[in-house]
Amino acid sequence: MVELMIPLAIMLILTVIAIPILMKPLRAYQLDDAAARVSNLLKFTHFEAVRRNTQVSFLIQWNGTAWVVGTDSNGNGQIDPTERQEVIMGFATLLPSGGLPPPTAITTALGVATLTTLSGNRGSVPSVTFDARGAVRVDGTITTDLSIIYIGIAAHPELGYRAVVVAPAGGTQVWTAPPRGTTWLRIS
Repeated sequence: MVELMIPLAIMLILTVIAIPILMKPLRAYQLDDAAARVSNLLKFTHFEAVRRNTQVSFLIQWNGTAWVVGTDSNGNGQIDPTERQEVIMGFATLLPSGGLPPPTAITTALGVATLTTLSGNRGSVPSVTFDARGAVRVDGTITTDLSIIYIGIAAHPELGYRAVVVAPAGGTQVWTAPPRGTTWLRIS
């Protein structure tokens, strides 16, 4: 019996050590996945506006337990069940701009001074509207501002953050702020 207990105790100790080591890459993957899903949906919305030759909006809504991002194909100001959408929930979530590394590297690299943060405000329905040419419009006027959506795990800032940036011409980029990082780096 003693001979059986010693290997089991060793396996238990190794398991206790391995679980936290394996969780960090999993959480980083969840951040990357959430950023990629938001970016892909923005690209889809941009493509839909150009393909349909009309304005189409990308919306962000808080439903009480999770963030829902989606394409408002019919222009009614909400994400309907039949419209393309993604649910961002679990560990990775949309964050407000407070407490994150300053986006100076992003604005400098893209040559734009103004950022409009779309994420983290549960009381409103922020949107990005693409016109028929794919440019971003605000109140009917083509904007020169960047729109940004921050993604992170609020309880684990040591895993870093992701940002999905929408340029005035409609292109999207994903940026990362490494753990304990002070600057943003473009990853796609």
